[in-house]
Amino acid sequence: MLSVYSSDLHIHTCLSPCADLEMTPAKIVRKAVEAKLDIIAITDHNSGKNVGAVMKAASDFPLAVIPGMEVQSREEVHLLSLFRSLESLEEWDAFVYDHLPDVCNDPDVFGHQPLVDEEGYVLCFEEKLLINSIDLSLEEVIYGVRDLGGICIPSHVDKEAFSIISQLGYIPRGLPIDAVEVSSASKREDELGGYEVITSSDAHFLRDIGTKKTLFSLEAPSLEEIQRALQGEGGRRIIELL
Repeated sequence: MLSVYSSDLHIHTCLSPCADLEMTPAKIVRKAVEAKLDIIAITDHNSGKNVGAVMKAASDFPLAVIPGMEVQSREEVHLLSLFRSLESLEEWDAFVYDHLPDVCNDPDVFGHQPLVDEEGYVLCFEEKLLINSIDLSLEEVIYGVRDLGGICIPSHVDKEAFSIISQLGYIPRGLPIDAVEVSSASKREDELGGYEVITSSDAHFLRDIGTKKTLFSLEAPSLEEIQRALQGEGGRRIIELL
């Protein structure tokens, strides 16, 4: 039986150096529940190391957490990489880390990069700067994610920086992606290469969680079901961008 699920598939934690340090797992989960979200994805820059803590924080709440990452390709294109399991994300995280430049973070310039537990207690700090481009092309990122059973969605394609349009000038047809993400729901699908379109908050602050969301018709709150909705299978679909 299909039901309506409200999703925000682009949320950063305090591990992203550009995110507020209040973006801890427990606080993210509480804010997502307050915003009446059913599904969130955690997508830190080039890292998935805080995702497990958010999943633990959400374990007693009616909130599905999709393991994810926002990868910055060699072309400086941001791509949401979403996975069916934490184990798949961890495999992808190790692969991406090996392709991240060996540049140390300067917290006074870029911000801190704390790895935290579900309550937000700091376990350690990531030393590599996470907001660099990795040494993989756009296509290599997309196919790498697909090889692990995930889906890849170009981020905020209507923005003037770090988007596939800003960097390449267009969205190539035939890319093996299931959708593109817009920051404004006013963008028409025919302007975006004919791909399915979602919107999400790209939240770096608690107040932003759920301010942009996509409503899906699904059987269950899972990445498998979202992928089927993006492919229009069995009546599953995108209902509305809010």
